[in-house]
Amino acid sequence: MAASRRLARKLPSLISRHQRLISPETEAPELAEPSTTSGSIPLDPSLPVLPLAVSHLSPPSPLPVLPSAHASSPASLLRLLRRARHHLRLASLDLHILLAAADASPAFRPDHGLTSLLAARLSASRRLPSLRRLLDLVLSRPCPCADDSIFACPELLPTFRKAIVAFAASGDIPTASEALSSLRRAADSPLPAEFYNIILHALSRLCRHDDVIRFYGEMTSVYRVAPDAYTFNILINSSCRAEGVNTAMRWFGEMQHRSCAPTTVSFNTLMRGFIREGRYKEGIKVAREMLELGVGLSVVSLEILIGGLCRGGEALKAAEVFVEFWGDGVVPEGFDCFELVEALCRVGKMDKAVEVVDMVLERNTKCCLSVPAGVTVLECLMKAGKLDKVCQLMWRMIDQGIVPDTISCNCVFEALCEAGRTADADQLRVLAKEKGFEADGETYRLLVQGFGRQGRRKEGEAVLDEMLDSGFIPNIASYNRLLDGLL
Repeated sequence: MAASRRLARKLPSLISRHQRLISPETEAPELAEPSTTSGSIPLDPSLPVLPLAVSHLSPPSPLPVLPSAHASSPASLLRLLRRARHHLRLASLDLHILLAAADASPAFRPDHGLTSLLAARLSASRRLPSLRRLLDLVLSRPCPCADDSIFACPELLPTFRKAIVAFAASGDIPTASEALSSLRRAADSPLPAEFYNIILHALSRLCRHDDVIRFYGEMTSVYRVAPDAYTFNILINSSCRAEGVNTAMRWFGEMQHRSCAPTTVSFNTLMRGFIREGRYKEGIKVAREMLELGVGLSVVSLEILIGGLCRGGEALKAAEVFVEFWGDGVVPEGFDCFELVEALCRVGKMDKAVEVVDMVLERNTKCCLSVPAGVTVLECLMKAGKLDKVCQLMWRMIDQGIVPDTISCNCVFEALCEAGRTADADQLRVLAKEKGFEADGETYRLLVQGFGRQGRRKEGEAVLDEMLDSGFIPNIASYNRLLDGLL
């Protein structure tokens, strides 16, 4: 807060002395940033690039003149930019201030702290033309820390990485490829596959599969970059969507040939491809191969497999696979069997759905059974008139902390009361109350009327008094009407 107050006192005088920093900016022809394209990755005109407001990002012409106190060193300029980041007018002029300092002195060279800060800000705000100007400045005036070493600045790669990610995320592949080429020339050693993966992922996201394959070929044959697991995951995913899972399997084989260990993402992508094409047996085979290789099933893996089988009309097969994996103890914590239970109930396989829920409750693994999954089974049992199983299952659910919502509980209580089992309903209410259940006026009304129909006045009056103490009886007339129902 103290720093903010000091900044608030200092900035007005700085603004008044350098009014050109806040004046409307005009696009200078000599400073306009031409849109260049890369020969290897052409820009597809059918795919729109995200619109950018270029006019207000271009440096003013002529460049403003900074006081020597702020332009004397990169450290002092860095302090100024850090303080100005909260100022409404100066925050967007950070690159202009740096260019003014560079223009004032040909010997001025920004250090990596200054350029890294600006690269992060320009990338976050998607000021891509200004980001290109910053990269040009970094290459033309290297960081002073490189003077005492034969190597380039250690922060050169992280700074360019921020820029390449921003260009690729906006869909401007030519500029991202151009930045990668500039970095390749300036770096001391071959770039890791991580930088190429950024452009590969952007091309895959834009559904430019042919460009993905061509760029991968240049990466491995021209620049001799060894692909990693993330590279192949991108290729597998792009091939699954563009050409089918058979082509993706060839990339999976190439991945193993290059000694890249497949990850969970690799298997999940193949599994999703098989499920999408209706090849369920091969999808299940991929899941079993994951277990054999020690990769293990993740929550996403089971959601792809079980959910895909259920949506494909193979609910019973999905239940068999789930029971198999559950028996082997490989079902990950956090997987919700709601979709499986719902699919089984929808096709009339209520007994199988109850079996799945019983199996989960038997191990006290409530993380795999959500409240909607339990409620779905309870509704299915109530429709079938199996109230004994409803009571038993709901009792076990509540005992393990899986408490249905008030509306669902009221539906169960109503069914039990109409069947003459109000006492069972009241016992479930008491147990649920200990686990955090909050009854409403409808809950008490159902129980009072249920006890009244069974002629159990004493139990009904106890519930009525509790209803009164909880504030759900608005007036004496309502109390008397409920009390008359117990006579």
